[in-house]
Amino acid sequence: MFLPEKEKNMKRWVQGMRDAFFASLYRLAERDKDIVLISSDTGAICLDRFKKDFPSQYVNVGIAEQNMVGIAAGMALAGKKVYIYAIVPFVTMRCYEQIRIDLCCMNLPVTVVGVGAGLDYSTLGPTHHGTEDIALMRSLPGMSIFSLSDSKAVDFVVRYCYELTGPKYVRIDRTGLPLVYGNGVCPDMKNGFSILKRGSDCYIVSTGRMTYTALQVAKRISRGAVNVGVIDLLRIKPFNYGKIWDTVKGAAGVLTLEEHFLTGGIGSIMAELFCRKKKTPSLKCLGIPDSFCRKYGTREYLLRYYGLDAAGIAVSLREWIGNGYSQNV
Repeated sequence: MFLPEKEKNMKRWVQGMRDAFFASLYRLAERDKDIVLISSDTGAICLDRFKKDFPSQYVNVGIAEQNMVGIAAGMALAGKKVYIYAIVPFVTMRCYEQIRIDLCCMNLPVTVVGVGAGLDYSTLGPTHHGTEDIALMRSLPGMSIFSLSDSKAVDFVVRYCYELTGPKYVRIDRTGLPLVYGNGVCPDMKNGFSILKRGSDCYIVSTGRMTYTALQVAKRISRGAVNVGVIDLLRIKPFNYGKIWDTVKGAAGVLTLEEHFLTGGIGSIMAELFCRKKKTPSLKCLGIPDSFCRKYGTREYLLRYYGLDAAGIAVSLREWIGNGYSQNV
């Protein structure tokens, strides 16, 4: 399924991130019959082809996410490369204990795929919002976490995870996001982050859907006297503390930007890095405050409500810069 991108400067069609993920997994499954995909009654057109062509490599367990993890663990112990798939809160929170014990304690090569990062399922309320999954999953020993910013990055991550041992968590969107990788720019999977724009004064560190917004904000702010850079976090865990520090240490300020609760997200990770250093840039964290979202509307509406649209972020960043990066939050 391909969706037209509504952004004014996006003239091409953008493949949905979920579709891109399963198209890449399909190509791997053609060559490796040990790949198994398990879903928990989460339908998608992109799954139909996989199910039709590889019936022995696909299992739908119904609305039974905890059981899905147990089945995945058993198959992994039998030598299979297993992928489990559901909406973010159901594939992480509903079966958290099973992921902790069955996958992480045993260090099994199972990839947990969560669709609907952040406020992607905007109209379905807090039961379907994926706003605390990073905080939960990064606390699990041995868990690798990937957060993708566009459909181009998906193929790189699918192939990277295929070769990676141990449990992995990949958070994706349902639809096509504006492309940040193109024109020869590729995700830097080795370092776990990509420097999409270098900045001499300030850096925005973002992940997922917020990365495209970060580029828009940086363009607006950099028209003035301040040069703002953008870093896209592709791999949240293990976090590349050394290389990230080398990139941002000379900046006056670092703004973290995420469609996730501020508690335990990438802002918290940057704070953990900075507390280990003697002299650091000022840090400001933007994300969803510590309360469930009980507003209903489009994703764009909810992001505006939280001040996480490009205009709202630009206002916050300008005010922070104008105050000499002194209001650290």
